[in-house]
Amino acid sequence: MFTGIIEKSVRVLGVADGPMFRRLTLACHWPDLKNGESIAINGVCLTVAQLAKGEVGFDVITETLSKTNLGLLKPGDAVHVERAMAVGDRIDGHFVQGHVDGTASQLRRTETEHEVRVALEVPAHLAKYMVPKGSVAVDGVSMTIASVHGRVVEIALIPTTLQITLLGRRPDAWPFNIEADVLSKTIVNWLELRESAQDDPMTTNH
Repeated sequence: MFTGIIEKSVRVLGVADGPMFRRLTLACHWPDLKNGESIAINGVCLTVAQLAKGEVGFDVITETLSKTNLGLLKPGDAVHVERAMAVGDRIDGHFVQGHVDGTASQLRRTETEHEVRVALEVPAHLAKYMVPKGSVAVDGVSMTIASVHGRVVEIALIPTTLQITLLGRRPDAWPFNIEADVLSKTIVNWLELRESAQDDPMTTNH
């Protein structure tokens, strides 16, 4: 479990294809990291597979590569990283599972004297979970949704987010990893199942 509060952005040191996975090697600055730990990379929960001095390796399977932007990474790129929550930690963002629901393409970035906004087009199956002033994880960053217009979601970036993350520096059409708020998904799915059961004559009481 994560909170979407990015600790830092780190560089990709290497990308190598294996027989059933792609080994992703990142720069590592944590002296206490252990094999088997969970770390969110651009919002994707991955398991530490290899440790060496100054670097950490993860094995990314085909399913993850095809449904996230991790398959686009190359040496020299930067990614967001967040270690899993520890018991007793403050929850400064929102509950993030590291299970990406899909990607959302950046349509535009607008900057005024007051703010910087990024507009994303989310997939149709995720639009129902996007709520104004609700939460969403964008490349692992806990964000508050500023506005929703159909499938277009806008997020406003504060100076700290612009400084620590890459959200304000991605080019248009970049496919951001999106994880909808787990509370929204739970409520919407429950309501849909309830409505479906009411419409099914086999489950309706007479």
